[in-house]
Amino acid sequence: MCKPKKIIMKNLSISIRFGLIMSVCLIAYFLILAIFNLHINPLFSIFNGFIIGFGIYETINYSKLKEGDQFNYINGFKYGLISGSIATLIFTIFFTFFATEIDPKFIYNLLGSISGEYEIHVGLVSFIVAIMGFSSTVILTLTAMQLFKPSLNIVQKA
Repeated sequence: MCKPKKIIMKNLSISIRFGLIMSVCLIAYFLILAIFNLHINPLFSIFNGFIIGFGIYETINYSKLKEGDQFNYINGFKYGLISGSIATLIFTIFFTFFATEIDPKFIYNLLGSISGEYEIHVGLVSFIVAIMGFSSTVILTLTAMQLFKPSLNIVQKA
């Protein structure tokens, strides 16, 4: 009975580790864009989905390899959600810090196309970044789990 709990706890640490790695990749990508002043173009945030998607896929894949026969859909989904949520939280904190301390005009430049009559604060934009990250995490985890669930197709003889 103790062995499955140890495996689950070990895989939670794997999810945390992959979440930290994904957040470092997201921050590095954002800073590279900032060097070339491309971080104010929302189009480049599409690549964030590839970073998160690959990280979630690798988290689930690594967990499946470690758990073996004890791996199931619920555990894989849980590991993907944990790793993606950690990456989202850390990146959102960094994003807020960047927008308030490093480049206070970042939000103004990012939302330059919006009319000046709206007051949009850093908190609202950070909230939107977090919601986008969490929703992407759920969708990408569901997508990745399609690759790892057992097939229920019936084999037909030719």
